[in-house]
Amino acid sequence: MLDQLQTLDTRLLLLVNGHHAPFWDGLLWWASQTFTWVPFYAALLAVLVGSFGRRAWVLVPLIAVLILASDQLASGLLKPWAHRLRPSHEPGLVGQLHLLHGYRGGPYGFVSSHAGNVFALAFYLFFTARHRLPGLAWVLFPWAALVAYSRVYLGVHYPSDVLVPALLSLPLAYGVSWLYTWIIARYVPLSPASSPPVV
Repeated sequence: MLDQLQTLDTRLLLLVNGHHAPFWDGLLWWASQTFTWVPFYAALLAVLVGSFGRRAWVLVPLIAVLILASDQLASGLLKPWAHRLRPSHEPGLVGQLHLLHGYRGGPYGFVSSHAGNVFALAFYLFFTARHRLPGLAWVLFPWAALVAYSRVYLGVHYPSDVLVPALLSLPLAYGVSWLYTWIIARYVPLSPASSPPVV
């Protein structure tokens, strides 16, 4: 069973990675870089502060807690436990992958920190901000999917490396959103004129 899953994972990887072109190389290399998204994060922060006011003092720091937890789950726990080589480090795939700029990443790839972090943020803001910013999900989930896809396209992760953390980020984000709701209810109570609860 595991061998069949690995075979399917490899076939999907080679399908995605094999359909490369200069335009997609440039776009997905760009999408995979953390610093690419700094203006996006700054704009997102401005939107959250503008929409949540003093509640942003709870919402935003919990994003840092969430990303730290997500990153530690991926890099601190699952990668050392699974010891699954990235495809870019897999001897059996030498010469079969299209690697850009010699980029191979670290030795282990299960699971992808990139995918876990972006999906954790997307789910967290969906749970906490969907009533105030209903259109935000239409930006966050395509963004997270683009980042995750770029990791497979670049040949540094198998599809399961990005799918599993996307799924694991769901309960993690829900737990932190519950913590946000609890803190707000306890320390930043709604006034009679306030809008409905955000979760």
